[in-house]
Amino acid sequence: MGIMSMIMFLAGISELCAKGPENLDDPETVIRRIVKANAEMDLKTLETHMAVDEDTVGYTIGGRKYIGWKDVKQAFEEEFSMLSGLTIDILNLKVWQQGEVAWFAMEIDYNRQVQTADGPVKKTWPLRDTGVLNRRDGKWMLVNWHESMREPIKPLAPDRAAQPTGASSNSVEVNLAGKWEIQEEDKAYQATLDAKGNGPYTWQEGRIQTEKVEDRLWSGTWHQKGNDREGGFEVLLSEDGTIAKGVWWYLRVGTQKNIPPREWGGSYKIKRLSPLPTS
Repeated sequence: MGIMSMIMFLAGISELCAKGPENLDDPETVIRRIVKANAEMDLKTLETHMAVDEDTVGYTIGGRKYIGWKDVKQAFEEEFSMLSGLTIDILNLKVWQQGEVAWFAMEIDYNRQVQTADGPVKKTWPLRDTGVLNRRDGKWMLVNWHESMREPIKPLAPDRAAQPTGASSNSVEVNLAGKWEIQEEDKAYQATLDAKGNGPYTWQEGRIQTEKVEDRLWSGTWHQKGNDREGGFEVLLSEDGTIAKGVWWYLRVGTQKNIPPREWGGSYKIKRLSPLPTS
């Protein structure tokens, strides 16, 4: 080891000693460590501090429910695979403790970045979290949590004002064949459609089924075998037929079928990646 390397090594040791080791016997420290690991997409550290019980239940936005570590781990892996960047800002955090149990209330800004054909798309989700930790063998573990939006969720509705007006509505033959990129608020993936607008997409073994195109208003259903969900969508095609914007919503999540249409879902932007069909 050279003299410069030795100096840098000793400086690193001094800095570490000055900061001191993290107090993992403090539940607030553990919560902050979990948030940091989430932002760094560090699944190994997350698994260290989250209970792997098979009956652990967690709730998050979009009506999602996770039972057991297997579900949670899969959700983290899917989320991380979609992101090109992530930061999480803790706005406030309050922790209470009684014996071997601690509980918390926290507000965060969840800042996601997704890479799309149009470049990086950034979105901030204003969230609130509550949860419970249990100290097991001297180690604090997150055993339950609930996540929701800090702002009310408005019922979904496509931009009717942007739709073309005319004397009557007409179902027309539009050739939708080709590759498309589907951009949601939290992810982007590709679909390969036939001329009628039916075909698979690369998220959760998904498939789009077009019902009709009426005055450029494109509507249909989507089905995801991978996570057992289905729903509907309605988007407005641009004049040149290369971009469509609108909304999607759930009709079923697993065995849950009493979901009001347009109440749970998000925005859609569908962009053509392949050339327009010549016929």
